[in-house]
Amino acid sequence: MKKRALITGSSSGIGLELARIFAKNGTDLVLVALEKNLLSVIREELTKDWGVDVYIIEKDLSIAGASNEVFEEIISQGFEIEYLINNAGFGDFSSYYLCDWEKQERMINLNVIALAHLCRLFLPSMIERGSGKIMNLASNAAFQPGPGMSVYFASKAFVLSFSEALAEEVRGSGVTITALCPGSTKTRFNTLASGGRIQLKENDKRPGPKEVAEFGYRSLISGKTVAIHGFKNRLIIFLIRFLPRGFVTRQAKKIQARKFG
Repeated sequence: MKKRALITGSSSGIGLELARIFAKNGTDLVLVALEKNLLSVIREELTKDWGVDVYIIEKDLSIAGASNEVFEEIISQGFEIEYLINNAGFGDFSSYYLCDWEKQERMINLNVIALAHLCRLFLPSMIERGSGKIMNLASNAAFQPGPGMSVYFASKAFVLSFSEALAEEVRGSGVTITALCPGSTKTRFNTLASGGRIQLKENDKRPGPKEVAEFGYRSLISGKTVAIHGFKNRLIIFLIRFLPRGFVTRQAKKIQARKFG
């Protein structure tokens, strides 16, 4: 049976670029996202350009039970998932006491619960056959608290800790777990997190999703456990280990305030 990659949040940004990379390398795909029309266009592109089979699933993974529905559909199709890419997620900027709780709950469901559940669903078959790779999208936000985006930062801290623990649990099994930790990236993330107040600019010098995806793919294939994109980001994360926690948190608050206003 041909190896297949399951990628969540694959209709744009890093997820879409990862889909293109897998397709270029001849890997058949299962793409999961909210926007079926976009997924159909992507399927046509990847099939035409690289000749791979692309199966699409329109699903909101923030809804209880959605992960299980995705798993059951994949099993019913007879697909064997060799690569699980938990990329779906979102953030929201607001003071927590003023936040929209339903939105925060959806964030936790998507960033944390769906990710953990999909790992639980697909890991047993990977362990049984002695091969498989999982990449969970964490963030540089995983390494410190984030006032103004407290739930998002905490969700990414979970992803990092969970992935590191899981990597140790499966060590020697033939399965690897990677936590991809990008910094700020040129995607729609800030636009969505700010409620549309921040728009992408033509002169935006942040790394693009293609660059981050290529780094993530290399890290996944090599079996790297924690993959921090960019020298500057790696340096900052190294240095904050030696700074007082309160100082780091206050600096994060200032950065978030400047970014989102």
